[in-house]
Amino acid sequence: MLRITEIKLPIELADTLIHQDDQIKAALLKRLEIPENELINFSIFKRGVDARKSYAILYVYSLDVEVKHEAKILAKFKKDAHIKPAPDTSYHFVATAPVRPELVVGLSGSTGSPRTDFKRPIIVGFGPAGIFAALILAQSGFKPIVLERGKAVRERTQDTWGLWRKHQLNPESNVQFGEGGAGTFSDGKLYSQIKDPKHYGRKVIQEFVKAGAPEEIMYVSHPHIGTFRLVGMVEEMRKTITELGGEIRFQSKVEDIEIAQGEVQGVVLQTGEHIATNHLILAVGHSARDTFEMVHRKGIYVEAKAFSIGFRIEHPQSLIDQARYGKSYSDDLLTKLGAADYKLVHHAKNGRSVYSFCMCPGGTVVAAASEPNCVVTNGMSQYSRNERNANAGIVVGITPEVDYPAHPLAGMELQRQLESHAFVLGGSNYNAPAQRIGDFLANVPSTKLGEVIPSYTPGVQLTNLDSALPEYAISAIREAIPEFAKQVKGFDLPDGILTGVETRTSSPIRIKRDDDTLQSINTKGLYPCGEGAGYAGGILSAGVDGIKVAEAVALSIVNKG
Repeated sequence: MLRITEIKLPIELADTLIHQDDQIKAALLKRLEIPENELINFSIFKRGVDARKSYAILYVYSLDVEVKHEAKILAKFKKDAHIKPAPDTSYHFVATAPVRPELVVGLSGSTGSPRTDFKRPIIVGFGPAGIFAALILAQSGFKPIVLERGKAVRERTQDTWGLWRKHQLNPESNVQFGEGGAGTFSDGKLYSQIKDPKHYGRKVIQEFVKAGAPEEIMYVSHPHIGTFRLVGMVEEMRKTITELGGEIRFQSKVEDIEIAQGEVQGVVLQTGEHIATNHLILAVGHSARDTFEMVHRKGIYVEAKAFSIGFRIEHPQSLIDQARYGKSYSDDLLTKLGAADYKLVHHAKNGRSVYSFCMCPGGTVVAAASEPNCVVTNGMSQYSRNERNANAGIVVGITPEVDYPAHPLAGMELQRQLESHAFVLGGSNYNAPAQRIGDFLANVPSTKLGEVIPSYTPGVQLTNLDSALPEYAISAIREAIPEFAKQVKGFDLPDGILTGVETRTSSPIRIKRDDDTLQSINTKGLYPCGEGAGYAGGILSAGVDGIKVAEAVALSIVNKG
């Protein structure tokens, strides 16, 4: 099998997301300089977009190709970096659950069900990291137990709407807590810049497609799913895990981790129930502050980590489309490429970096609080990305060395302070403080809206955001917005909206783990995992980390046996 990259075709020749097979085949045969009868088969591995010239946008394909004379072609193009053997991207399980032979049905006259000779691994949290850790362990025969503090995804959705529509927050079931994790109420972005030499990301994508995601996510360069589809997919993956012997328990909050002589012995639930295990995966997400406090209190090593703070910014999606697509802008182009996005960075004079975060084309700004009397914003899009506004976080990087050096949990406390102040600025009823971009740049309070209507629910309170963040962040963002307008025309639209605050960009802590065993550096049997532990940033990278940690657990169990 060959991997052929950089096959480029004009976008106007494509029907929708891809060109017809005959068009791709013709370009492939020309590229390889072979007749049609030497081509056995081809499939699309990846399809990107080259929009550097707005008047000549191209689809760029990477293809997996079977030919009759592969060695001959490789020899002919040995200096061509775009014609190489295709790597093996299939997933290979590292271990299967051990079974005591004398207890297996049919051996030595034994009867009854087969029994394993290990304590079942426990996974705390059922977001992307927890889901994939559970899935891999279940597929390998280890029958994991998942403990999720929140509710099943459809019940959780109802509780989330309670905040969005009725100003009522459920601290245990919301945007942050519950089946599917924080990523369920997001754009469903499935791309990442992590290094992935073992192609775990491919396994994540494949499992999503099995669970009902559109097949296009297998090949488009920036795949996304959207909230409505994610709900059904999460339910399907839960079903797969339970059919393989896994157990998923909702509304099961872990209050304590039992540790003896530096090794995990089990967990204690809020109900008082004890569950024994020697392999505990902690995949709690970036907002499980009470769990972070418990972990630190237990003496498990925790350190403060850098994250970012800022606002959500909203513009008309049509403004972003026209700015990004330029002369090529048309309804036909939007059908093929979808609503336009952006990725922006500015290094401010005060030394701070300002950047766009989690850009949601055709989406909405959502209430993402998980603690009472706090306001937090996030962005969300459906699969169609056809809402009126575009939104993104405009955030400023902060570090423990400079901004919260006092304590491992000091970054978490800074988040709380900013979120509780935003609650007050918003009127103390979960409305969010908001300001027109023009007023923010002029440092005057907003008193009325313009052409951009905020999408945040429950609602917004117009105010001056000058006190919503530390001065260094406010000044850096004020400097950055006009600079961003040089890249995206109209980004400084006076009637655009800033809504505060965006504080949950990533976990404020890291539960440090050993690079080889992936166990806590001072607590054997504890496996910090995913975004909450400081080892991921988004759905795909969290899923990949869940796979890595599940493999480490599987190997530990097998080697003990």
